[in-house]
Amino acid sequence: MSFLKSIFLKKHAETDQTRTTLNELFKTMRESVIVIGEDTRIFASNPAAYDAFARSNGALENKRLSEIIRDLNLHEAFRKALEEEKVSDVELAMVGTDKKYDVRIAPFAFDEKRGAIGIFYDISQIERLENVRQEFLSNISHELRTPLTSILAFVETLEDGAIDDVENNLRFLNVIRRNAERMHHLINDILELSSIESGKITIEPKKSNLSNLVEEVFMNLSNKAAEKRVKLISEVSNETIVFADAGRLEQMLTNLIDNAVKFNREGGSVSISHATEGGNDLISVTDTGEGISGEHLQRIFERFYRTDRARSRDIGGTGLGLAIVKHLARLHGGEISVTSTIGKGSTFSIELPKISD
Repeated sequence: MSFLKSIFLKKHAETDQTRTTLNELFKTMRESVIVIGEDTRIFASNPAAYDAFARSNGALENKRLSEIIRDLNLHEAFRKALEEEKVSDVELAMVGTDKKYDVRIAPFAFDEKRGAIGIFYDISQIERLENVRQEFLSNISHELRTPLTSILAFVETLEDGAIDDVENNLRFLNVIRRNAERMHHLINDILELSSIESGKITIEPKKSNLSNLVEEVFMNLSNKAAEKRVKLISEVSNETIVFADAGRLEQMLTNLIDNAVKFNREGGSVSISHATEGGNDLISVTDTGEGISGEHLQRIFERFYRTDRARSRDIGGTGLGLAIVKHLARLHGGEISVTSTIGKGSTFSIELPKISD
């Protein structure tokens, strides 16, 4: 009996040593790794697998694979590796999360026993980036196609004889020019955002008079505001100094105030204020427009995101302004935020680090 016991203990020790060796080896891998035995119980895993699949289950070892991951395709691939010694590739989407994996499953022998190893490559970020890329291409195609279609249509009209129509030819040419300008602005904004996101844009913060910058922006947008009878109000003291790149801050304010005018009600107002909050400068742009519903607030700073696409295209704009503001604010070490009440208006606030005396 003692002889059998010694053999059992020896085998048990060898198994533990094998498990320990595998675990140490797998620790060096960034991918999640799970090894199962013929009984489909997990024999070895690594910390990445524990972080991905353990949840409230505790340690993975000695648990059946079905207790940890419930996916029929994955289980079938492990079965083929165990029983048929086949290598399989499957895609795994974790229920209840946004995690997706490409999984390579192959036969794996240990301690003279058959097993199977699964290596889980996390493709969640790649999937998200691909979705962003596809959405970007879809949006940019649509934004370019709309003015281009209009340009081509009016060019054909002019070619078909309207060039000699004294009453309308200048109007047609004006439509072509406006749509060409729209495409030009869109391309400029795309290039600008791309440069900012790739780190090619640098800022040179210095003491800047906020009141002067606001007045400059008001002057540039005064005609647009007058067309909608929107009143521009500065509540910024003449002595207010902020620490920022003056050109980039003016760009941020122009985008915010331009939007506030566009989406305001006729006869409304746009006001600019300054406050100190938490040791930072807070520059707020408040409008009296329709407001933004809660479902849109979390995505308002995404590229091309619009709360009302049809209305936005009628009013104009590239759909990139708020994304540019967000990135420029972060380049300053600050942030942009928004609060809104339906029917009353919205407030966009730029938070900037205060001047260090």
